[in-house]
Amino acid sequence: MKALLKTEWFKLWKTNIVPFILLAPLIVLAIALNVNVDAEELTGQKYVYAAINANLAYGVLFLPLMIGVLATLICRYEHQAGGWKQLFALPTTRGKVYVAKFLIVSLLSLCMQLLVLLALLVAGLLKQYGEPFPLELLIRGTIGGWLATLPLIALMLFLSTLFQSLAAPFAVNVIFTIPTMLVLNSEDLAPFYPWGQPFLMMYITDNESDIFYAPWEQLITVIGGSFVLFFIAGFIYLQRKEV
Repeated sequence: MKALLKTEWFKLWKTNIVPFILLAPLIVLAIALNVNVDAEELTGQKYVYAAINANLAYGVLFLPLMIGVLATLICRYEHQAGGWKQLFALPTTRGKVYVAKFLIVSLLSLCMQLLVLLALLVAGLLKQYGEPFPLELLIRGTIGGWLATLPLIALMLFLSTLFQSLAAPFAVNVIFTIPTMLVLNSEDLAPFYPWGQPFLMMYITDNESDIFYAPWEQLITVIGGSFVLFFIAGFIYLQRKEV
């Protein structure tokens, strides 16, 4: 497994994925720097307000799109010149290959989340918020958002192994990411929409009357269930995939 993880990371590294990972915190930093937090009612809540505004772009659009890019690129070489056949000829199991790919994309997703958290801190220091960084509150959203990407990673990895063309799973991801904001306005559909779950988990509010409010207990249950469903579907498909 260790060798597989190194191999998958090397393949992603060769696709110049690092600039894409760094783009996320840069976007959040730019948004946070341009958010006006001078209003008196925001005293003590400047970091939270900046995080909410950044999340409207990052959580709704950029994060789901990046998950699709990562899951697609990690299968790039296998779709070229009989790559799947060559990979499965190695002394390893298909299950380990699938798990290795999933773990690499999951770790990169976590890395993005932590860099975004750092970007919020840097924005506050540059704008001199003059208040403590609410680490406990924001880390909750950071880890929650990462957990919410796991079902999406499993789903996109499944699609990336299913389709022969790299463009197909990416196109599916874009098509379902675009209407995310509309779906989030639906109290009934929002918690069950994989592309909207990262935003909901990162959205900082305990106000039940808030338009984007969704109970954490409900989200965790739905996310856990959808993760198991998508992961098992992709795992079984790769076991039976003809090459």
